[in-house]
Amino acid sequence: MRSRSPHSRPWSRTLPVAVAATALLATTACGAESTGASSPAGTTLTLAILGTPNSFDPTQLAEGQQAYVWDSIYDTLLLLDNKGELRPGAAQSWAYSADARTLTLKLREGMAFSSGSPVNSAAVKATLDRIRTTPGPNQTDVSALSSVQAPDDHTVVLRLKEPDGSLLTSLAGNVGVIGDPKTITSSSAALNPVGSGPYTLDKGATVNGSVYVLKRRDDYWNKKAYPFRTLKIRVIADRTAAVNALKSGEINAGSVEAGQVGTLKGAGFGVTHVEATAAANLVLADRAGTVLKPLADVRVRKAINMAFDRDKIVKQLLQGGGRPTIQVVNPKGPAYDPALEQTYPYDPAKAKKLLAEAGYPGGFSVTMPGLVFTKPFEPTVTQSLADIGIKVEWDAVPAQQSTSALLSKKYPMFLAVDGLSTNSVEIRDNFGPTGFRNPFRSTDAELAELLDRTDATLDPEKAGKLYREINAYTVDNAWDAPVFYVGTYWVTKKGISYLGDGSSTFPTVRQFGVTD
Repeated sequence: MRSRSPHSRPWSRTLPVAVAATALLATTACGAESTGASSPAGTTLTLAILGTPNSFDPTQLAEGQQAYVWDSIYDTLLLLDNKGELRPGAAQSWAYSADARTLTLKLREGMAFSSGSPVNSAAVKATLDRIRTTPGPNQTDVSALSSVQAPDDHTVVLRLKEPDGSLLTSLAGNVGVIGDPKTITSSSAALNPVGSGPYTLDKGATVNGSVYVLKRRDDYWNKKAYPFRTLKIRVIADRTAAVNALKSGEINAGSVEAGQVGTLKGAGFGVTHVEATAAANLVLADRAGTVLKPLADVRVRKAINMAFDRDKIVKQLLQGGGRPTIQVVNPKGPAYDPALEQTYPYDPAKAKKLLAEAGYPGGFSVTMPGLVFTKPFEPTVTQSLADIGIKVEWDAVPAQQSTSALLSKKYPMFLAVDGLSTNSVEIRDNFGPTGFRNPFRSTDAELAELLDRTDATLDPEKAGKLYREINAYTVDNAWDAPVFYVGTYWVTKKGISYLGDGSSTFPTVRQFGVTD
């Protein structure tokens, strides 16, 4: 079995705190700025994000809504299109060796940074070497990488310690950005990024922490994918303020709560419903029972899965803006199996019987971390588990200690709400031996063998079938107790369209288009 540094990603795909506090109904509020009747539709796209980008240094780029900014500034080696398929990015082609331990990428010719310097293999090597040697949120994503070689200006060769099935997806995200070697080591890189992407940061109009204004590069190789000449990305932590901006016409596209859809549709807005953008999951982390002995028994874990009336939870807490599930994988991906949704019906009586068979007729007690984003769901989780005899106490954890608390192995169970990704990343993060949602490093021989086979499989169709097997294994053995998917309603006025369907949840302005 391979060994890696832990994937201790600090909540990179966790839904923003402010959204969770409003029933976790949307990940962002986005829209095109009202530019007046004389301005053509699509001239400016304005996105409201809930939090300030932490840094534009390639080693510190965070996932989530911040990507709307940095993904517009930097090229990535690969791209994920709106259907979740990998496409050429700065690398026009890529190929693995037969043993999946060498990845060769061929770069496009003629690309340039906004500084005028050429984009070449030396720049890719400099950026990747810095990411893998600098502590930051993305360092563990390249833990399988042993070396980066640049044999010529347009060829990059990645040597791996072991196969890594999630690497290609990582190269379509923050690990795959390319920075200008002349500036990436400078302290100014955090606020004044130099990239080769479709937009440049307008320093004169940008106010760090408040608004980020970006201007499109006319010489960009993939200009068609970016129809907006200007991006204006505003930090609006108050969700109500963002919704009011949509209603007043200040913005013309945005994500809204389910209860607002009818009114907005009646007012002439178009509505696109993305059924699943995140998953709420009760992580049963201590599967060996080292802290909480009952969790070592699969009957206990199955009983916990039967404790939740998922349909009622979605209806009451999400106002229908989601859907029940017992799977943590993206339902648009090959790992998802609709038949598995019938595995654990809501059945408190049967759950109590399973607990009794496991030797816990009176139930047991557990302490779970009370995180800022779990508060809306704590009463429901507490009551659901109490109904089968499990008493829950919540230990309040300060927001800044959330990551360290979950990695501490103090809490055998915890509630997580994570944005969906590709199946390769979801499986790695939730069930891999060093996944950041697997803090107790749970594994067994059957699962380990499946994970290793998947990492070494180069055929996407065959890999998809293996991910499906892994998903089925973890559901059948109740490794976790997922509860629901969170959906998003995108509302747009004439002239702007939302192009995504949930197959890819990576935040990029390529999700928006201009219509007649």
